[in-house]
Amino acid sequence: MAEENKTGGKPATKAKNKWNKENYDSFLLTSIPKGRAEEWARIAKELGYKSRNQMVVAAVEEKIKKER
Repeated sequence: MAEENKTGGKPATKAKNKWNKENYDSFLLTSIPKGRAEEWARIAKELGYKSRNQMVVAAVEEKIKKER
């Protein structure tokens, strides 16, 4: 475990983090009340999204399209 801490993690994790950094922008959207994140994740799955994040991104994009 000490080796992982020295190098910043396992090679696969480092590679994924590098790829994400090169291909995605990220920001903290908002803080929500305790328990809502789990609820939103469950709802996202029920609606056919792969993740809560995918649902939130789709909702924002839909709102932008509608408002323009």
